[in-house]
Amino acid sequence: MEVDAWLPRAAAAHPRRIALGTLQYAALLAAAQRAARRLAALGVAQGDHVAIALPAGEDFAVTLHACLLLGAVATPLDPRLDADERVRRAAACVLTVDGPLAGPEDAGAQLRETHDLDAPAAVIHTSGTSADARPITLTYGNWLWSALGSAVALGSDPDERWLCCLPVAHVGGLSILLRSAIAGTTAILHERFDTGSVLAALRDPAGPTLVSLVPATLTRLLDAGLREPPALRWALLGGAAIPDALLERAAQAGVPVAPTYGMTEACSQVLTNGAPLFCTRVTIDDAGEIVVTGPTVSPTIGPVLRTGDRGRREAGGRIAVLGRADDLIISGGENVAPERVEAVLEAHPAVAEAAVHGRPDERWGQAVVATVVPRDGESVDAQALIEHCREHLAPWEVPKAITVADALPRTPSGKLLRRAL
Repeated sequence: MEVDAWLPRAAAAHPRRIALGTLQYAALLAAAQRAARRLAALGVAQGDHVAIALPAGEDFAVTLHACLLLGAVATPLDPRLDADERVRRAAACVLTVDGPLAGPEDAGAQLRETHDLDAPAAVIHTSGTSADARPITLTYGNWLWSALGSAVALGSDPDERWLCCLPVAHVGGLSILLRSAIAGTTAILHERFDTGSVLAALRDPAGPTLVSLVPATLTRLLDAGLREPPALRWALLGGAAIPDALLERAAQAGVPVAPTYGMTEACSQVLTNGAPLFCTRVTIDDAGEIVVTGPTVSPTIGPVLRTGDRGRREAGGRIAVLGRADDLIISGGENVAPERVEAVLEAHPAVAEAAVHGRPDERWGQAVVATVVPRDGESVDAQALIEHCREHLAPWEVPKAITVADALPRTPSGKLLRRAL
């Protein structure tokens, strides 16, 4: 099935609306068309893979849309990757763009007026939290259904302004650019998360109506004084387990939070506020694993996505995500969910962040251990934290040891890198 090409359609409907940065839609389209003809002059043809190793910004967006106008497959790469990893991820690409496109244009290049929903649009690498990053092909149909499902879940505002402070090489960041183009709305693009910059944007009465965050970045914003952001409709919060204490802090600060659960393999959002996107079917199998089907699932995976995450269906049909199945700790024959222990630790007033994992142990099989990051100006007493856990957890869930660190290992998108603990 073919649909109107997204950027030309948005530019025709809203030529003077800001697309991102200072670029209006008409200007973004013109820049992307020039860039597409420059790609064609470099030998890029429909179906070719093009690596984009640029920081988040106008040049990235122009190159991305240039690829879509040519029918080339965009492969965003985080510019912070080391040289060997960049080469590995770009192995299937005919070209790597690592600066603004310049040079001659191919005047005869055929720019697409439609998108084939079955055709590949982008290759996105998974975040690599539980294994090495894998390339996932996402079609135009995957992106379109994800955008429509997200709009139904969050509501749709013709004056939407969605702040992206996630890496655009990951599905959560890239989806903001593509959803905005599909809807003809505004994306606000930050090169990386910076507490001061994001806080200033959210405090602006003409600031973002939506923002995508992970628990660690929301915590930093609340610690910095975020309160009642005037234009914000939703802070879409995902990428990791969300402690109840963080949701309570956000509610007290007047920050509207929409918890979300998603995966690269399902083109970002799967659940929002515990409910599947309207186009997505989510079930819990007999082993407690979350299983996803529907038009957002990548053809790389096939019709059924077995997520490897544990879930539970709650009253009213909402789905609670319990964590990675392979993160489950078995200590003394008892199952311990690290997310539950982390939530208890992060409820302590001295703790900003916590990470829990199993350590091989001759007596217990696995011993529950924790790493914590103190709040600014606070000191942490490990034994006091263990006593705090004893008050709120079963005996087998209480950490056998707690260490203090300045920071937890995280991916560029802010997800906890538990395998690095």
